[in-house]
Amino acid sequence: MGRNLDPKCKQCRRIGEKLFLKGERCAGAKCGVVKKNYPPGAHGAKGKMRQTEYGLQLQEKQKAMKEYRMLERQFRLTFEKAKQQTGNLGDNFFKMLESRLDNVIYRLGFAQSRDAARQLVSHGHILVNGKKVNIPSYKVKTGDIVKIKESSRRKKVFADLSEKMKKSKLPGWLNVDPADVSGKVLHLPDAKELALNINPQMIVEFYSR
Repeated sequence: MGRNLDPKCKQCRRIGEKLFLKGERCAGAKCGVVKKNYPPGAHGAKGKMRQTEYGLQLQEKQKAMKEYRMLERQFRLTFEKAKQQTGNLGDNFFKMLESRLDNVIYRLGFAQSRDAARQLVSHGHILVNGKKVNIPSYKVKTGDIVKIKESSRRKKVFADLSEKMKKSKLPGWLNVDPADVSGKVLHLPDAKELALNINPQMIVEFYSR
């Protein structure tokens, strides 16, 4: 699966807000959005241009794609699958995005960013219900237990992970056991628990044009 290899700070600056693509760096003074709070370009800061309705919808779609670390084809396929479900399309779409294994690893505090979470999954460090899963787009289900493989816990990347998990802010649909370095999917998120900085309806309208 392809990845967006553009500089991460420039991706955030283009959107105009922090997408936390670099983990802890994004929370500090070195964040690109803090240092240069204007879109990237050779001519520096410019006045903001008035956006059309289409432009705003496109920006919301681009923001979601960058935040969940997906390219257009995979993002659109996920949207089409969400259309086949009953209920609110926007909520169903973001439920599917949130239930991706790489996102769950990030939400549980196993990794500082979704890119780092995707790498952990791809390198075979993650178990789901005791079985190795190396597909970042794998959809977790209610009751699934996600944990770090025993033989992987000695690696430097997992140093002090138990302590970090205790400090992580969990969404209500997940639970962690720092002692076991594992997490459980209590249920799939509902609309109130998504707490998105993205407007799902604008993405629905963009793909409905």
